[in-house]
Amino acid sequence: MAMYVLFSAAGSPGVTTSVLGLALGWHRPVVLVEADPTGGSAIAAGYLKGSIVPLEAMIELALAHQEGQPLLEVLPAVSVDLPGSRVSWVPGTRSHEQARTLLGLWEPLTSVLRSLDQTGQDVLVDAGRLGLYGSPEPLIEAADLALLLTRTDLVSLAAARSWAESLRERFTRAGAAPNLGVLLVGEGEPFTAREVCRVLGLPVLGTIVSDSTAAAVLSAGQAPPRAGLGHRLAGRSDWQDSPLLRSYRATRSAITARVRAHLDELEASSRSGS
Repeated sequence: MAMYVLFSAAGSPGVTTSVLGLALGWHRPVVLVEADPTGGSAIAAGYLKGSIVPLEAMIELALAHQEGQPLLEVLPAVSVDLPGSRVSWVPGTRSHEQARTLLGLWEPLTSVLRSLDQTGQDVLVDAGRLGLYGSPEPLIEAADLALLLTRTDLVSLAAARSWAESLRERFTRAGAAPNLGVLLVGEGEPFTAREVCRVLGLPVLGTIVSDSTAAAVLSAGQAPPRAGLGHRLAGRSDWQDSPLLRSYRATRSAITARVRAHLDELEASSRSGS
């Protein structure tokens, strides 16, 4: 089991869309947690097109913790299975005014999410934008892989650079420097992964295609593009074979491989030291 936490430094580079896109094709059962303190579930309003009223999952978890109930038992009851996937979705808050209620939840929830290896599940967390009141910092700091999502234009990189420096220092002090990396949206628009890596001082672990039309399937619940004749004969749709989904698959492989390699290194080090 591993916990992956995605967040941004500024603006809206597409954290929720990226987390959802990665989760829907995950290779094993995965829990998707909306931990963005700004409120208003983008998955419910966008991907699900308002077809359901999301549970007050985070508030229920916070109240359960205050009452001494085991969060590991409450978590499945407040989760929603996303149709056609192996994703168990934990909806976020409905309002930014609820962020204060969640301050005491992040630490115990972190422990519970990290314990889900007992159930064979991975965890993907949408942590929203850094620096906001109620930000789920314990989740970020405890991640097996904490991923700063950014676009490659100057404005985005200027915001990301300051946060990258402070995050790098924080993770290094904790002995967790390998657990921190960057995901790019729109590489080459205008800067490349190598250039971004040099500017931010962090490894770029994956790149996601910038395609607003394809991304609207996830962000706004738009119907997937119709398949052309060649795609239909091959048993594929334009959406399934789109550059966006291919970039999600490549990113998914890259970040899971990164975590596996790090865990293997820790295990080898532990064996050699015993």
